Amino acid sequence: MPANTTAASTKKKGRRARLLVFALVLALVAGVGYGAYWAVGTVRAPFPQTTGTLDLEGLSERVEVKRDDYGVPQIYASTDEDLFRAQGYVQAQDRFWEMDVRRHMTAGRLSEMFGKDQVDTDAFLRTLGWHRVAQKEYDTKLSADTKKYLQAYADGVNAYLKGKEGRDISVEYAALSFSNDYTIEPWTPVDSVAWLKAMAWDLRGNMQEEIDRSLMTSRLSDEQIEDLYPAYPYALHQPIVDKGAVNGATGKFDPSAEASDNQGSQDSQGPGGARNAQQGSQGSQDTEDAPGTAGTAQGAAQGLQSQLSALSADLDRIPAMLGTNGNGIGSNSWVVSGKYTTTGKPLLANDPHLAPQLPSLWYQMGLHCRSVSENCRYDVAGYTFAGMPGVIIGHNQDIAWGFTNLGADVSDLYLQKVSDRGYQYGRKEVPFTTREETIKVAGGGSRTITVRETNNGPLISDRSNELEKVGEKAPVTASAPDRGDGYAVSLRWTALEAGRSMDAVFKLNRAKDFKEFRQAARDFEVPSQNLIYADAKGPEGHIGYQAPGRIPVRAEGHDGTMPAPGWDPKYRWKKEPVPFDELPYEENPERGYIVTANQAVVDAEKYPYLLTEDWGHGSRSQRINDLIESKIKDGGKISTDDMRTMQMDNISEIAKLLTPYLLKIDISDPYVREAQKLLEGWDYTQEADSGAAAYFNAVWRNVLKLAFGDKLPKELRVKGECLNVRPADSTGPVDEQNKLVRECGQRDTDTAQPDGGDRWYEVVRPLLKDEKNAWWQSPAGRVDTATTTRDELLKRAMVDARWELTSKLGKDVTSWSWGRLHQLTLNNQTLGTAGPGFLQSMLNRGPWELSGGEAAVNATGWNAAGGYEVVWVPSMRMVVNVGDWDKSRWINLAGASGHAYSSHYTDQTEKWVKGDLLDWPYSEKAVAAKAVDTLVLQPAKR
Repeated sequence: MPANTTAASTKKKGRRARLLVFALVLALVAGVGYGAYWAVGTVRAPFPQTTGTLDLEGLSERVEVKRDDYGVPQIYASTDEDLFRAQGYVQAQDRFWEMDVRRHMTAGRLSEMFGKDQVDTDAFLRTLGWHRVAQKEYDTKLSADTKKYLQAYADGVNAYLKGKEGRDISVEYAALSFSNDYTIEPWTPVDSVAWLKAMAWDLRGNMQEEIDRSLMTSRLSDEQIEDLYPAYPYALHQPIVDKGAVNGATGKFDPSAEASDNQGSQDSQGPGGARNAQQGSQGSQDTEDAPGTAGTAQGAAQGLQSQLSALSADLDRIPAMLGTNGNGIGSNSWVVSGKYTTTGKPLLANDPHLAPQLPSLWYQMGLHCRSVSENCRYDVAGYTFAGMPGVIIGHNQDIAWGFTNLGADVSDLYLQKVSDRGYQYGRKEVPFTTREETIKVAGGGSRTITVRETNNGPLISDRSNELEKVGEKAPVTASAPDRGDGYAVSLRWTALEAGRSMDAVFKLNRAKDFKEFRQAARDFEVPSQNLIYADAKGPEGHIGYQAPGRIPVRAEGHDGTMPAPGWDPKYRWKKEPVPFDELPYEENPERGYIVTANQAVVDAEKYPYLLTEDWGHGSRSQRINDLIESKIKDGGKISTDDMRTMQMDNISEIAKLLTPYLLKIDISDPYVREAQKLLEGWDYTQEADSGAAAYFNAVWRNVLKLAFGDKLPKELRVKGECLNVRPADSTGPVDEQNKLVRECGQRDTDTAQPDGGDRWYEVVRPLLKDEKNAWWQSPAGRVDTATTTRDELLKRAMVDARWELTSKLGKDVTSWSWGRLHQLTLNNQTLGTAGPGFLQSMLNRGPWELSGGEAAVNATGWNAAGGYEVVWVPSMRMVVNVGDWDKSRWINLAGASGHAYSSHYTDQTEKWVKGDLLDWPYSEKAVAAKAVDTLVLQPAKR
């Protein structure tokens, strides 16, 4: 960029920042209780120093921090410890409020900052014990080098904090000071390690599906529940790894081997085996220490509706640092061999789909040793989290890598028969492992809780009044233990076991080839992620994939889809997880590319271990596969810009499937016919200005509501939406003795069902060919007649959608657009959601009208049960030009800064909305050319 252009851009941003600062001061002056104390200085005080020279205690040599026009820092140092010490200092400059809130969340100490309203959340988090596990990892699992880097990072953070008051660090502390006397504590290495537990929680797998299935039993039969959880459609959507098998002789996964059905270790759980074994063992005695049966688990689960609803509500209260757990949490990543690219080397793309938030979840930066050697081993750039050293996703001088959520089932709920003394296991009563936790509350006072743990994890039901009597009415077999006051619920979760994931981060950052990449992946135990790989070695480079993670091997009779009887030993996880050497991987597959987008990893019929029963159903992944194939057929090549264009693909698979049926419906009402005409000739793209996309998505939402949503129990429906329904578990006709009752939904809009994700595509697909299926039956409404067939329900959904959009967008269908419905607002994750109204307006940004949609490649997700608002997004996008690193491109959702009135708070968002990417300098020359600010950190004088 020419120097005069850079200067003009900097001045323009500076003017905008000054206007925003002035606006904040005016608002604060108008705000009751705040304005008398706040001034321009309060807002500007936390802005970081980005030029000149500063002393940093503990440095051995001079460090340089170069920032570009978007405030993205690139750090240059001469030793590893100097590099990570400077990283801690720089991240604290930009994001310490975010880091502080995050560590209080992971430690169950939010009440110390925000008061008594957070006590229940803290109690739940203390029961899980994230920080305790992180401490154990640090004390017993992590390597000496990792501990050294974590300590250096913490020292850098604390060097920034030294001598500063809260108002000097972030404007939020100035607001917080009006309500309590909170004091900032020093950062510790364990604070960084604990963040991995928050990542693992938000990516924990199918716990919500496990709860939802149980809740459905109050209104749906087993067959109906099975309809709503269809198997992965392997014939339509290919898995990540389409070849390979576990070699029985070597005990290792061989990506070139031919798989046969249910091959592999005899002790492993084959696909569907858990359900089959569970059904086949009902009424039998398994072992002499096991009084329960598989039927016990099924019966007990049927009686947990109100109790599991309470648990679901408790889970909703835990801050989702990454996003809403469930169908939306996902990502896209793919890598194309140099054989099929215009560069002759691999191209790698990644865009994790997470909750939109301010500050942006990701922090872009480069960590460069001036000379890579044994004394300084890192030359890496990419995306990391504020509060963690190293880089999570990105590239170094040799390799590039990306992540998507694997979605393995790594958690299970267990029913526990408990007394004051302990819990039943086999025919014995085993004492609880207990500990006391004291929760301090801002403004004074504290609350002490007792955490009780079983051999299947902590009793999470202790944190809910309703869950204290779980299973009170659960039907069980005669051989089950006496229920007494009910069953408790415990949680077994792999992240509650100490591991080495922090070691994996540093190993990835310095890996030089696929072998070292896989060695790093071996330690990446939680959260379980799909890892893709590329390097530039050889004529066309190399590409690869690895499925890592600590994935439990469940015993016979348990597939993780429903709560299991904790008293029965046969439902315990086996001692060792799926061996890493038997997890799927591939290197340089014949097809020439690898796509991971939360689809099935491998065909379940040809793999010996049960990874999960709840994969994403592969709509996005297959679309990416198809886009790549369409480019490379007949000798075509894929460019960096092609990769970017693919990331913005807006095609709706469900629109392709459903629209032809909608166009065949005979519509006589001229106003509804106007809307139907929007679908004629539509190409199924969901651009922000598309009226057809707006109408189709409204129809889809109403189809789901009529066919499925109105039949679900209140615990799954949207909070506040009320229906007259038959009482749960009732039979016989509706009459004076069996009257309809008024039931209102209880679920938050982000997690209510049916959410409209690609699981629901596969629910609807077979029903479209069955015109009189019972799911098409819908009772009469206030002005609508009852429906009994497919076309009747589709017609009613089209009518309802027409009048819904009339109320939201106006009568004139030519003025409709998808973006007016589908809007993104970026909310500050603390005071921007729960602070005074005027303060929220100052800290939040938006709305923006977005293209894309649920299960599109451009996954701007929305929950069809809750509305059209964007609830998850591609939280960043990158395209790595492997080998020619300076031609790589990247973008963040918001910006580098966590300071609300910094010019870098949301300065990337407009480009992100348009699908643009920024230059990503890597070489020292390219970084220098982009740098607008340079800060020198020098050893403090003694």
